[in-house]
Amino acid sequence: MTTSGLRRGFWCECWTQDLTERERPALLASFDAYSASEADRWVAATLRTISPALDSDASDVAWAWLSQGRIATRQALLRSEPCTVTITQDQTRITWTIRPAIFLPLAHRQGTELPACAHDFEPHTPD
Repeated sequence: MTTSGLRRGFWCECWTQDLTERERPALLASFDAYSASEADRWVAATLRTISPALDSDASDVAWAWLSQGRIATRQALLRSEPCTVTITQDQTRITWTIRPAIFLPLAHRQGTELPACAHDFEPHTPD
């Protein structure tokens, strides 16, 4: 952590896309990691969890990354380079992305008086 409260880490996401549809990928999960090892462990744990349900081609890709590609991913992350891991199961593409990030500290709201204008806010109601 730096003296300004900023913290370096990695923003991790898992996206899925149905390849039979013309829809955009959908965000399935996200994770904030504070080290390269924590980031690639998130992908590794997920791949190990789903690998028994994968077809043989997707399983081969998953285990190739787990046994060899993970090393290259970790090295790239240590150089602050973004990484992507992708497998395709039937007609579904699953992509994990890991990008360097700087996390900003959030304000602690407990015991803090909100400004008067905060009480003027009224949620918008749909028409």
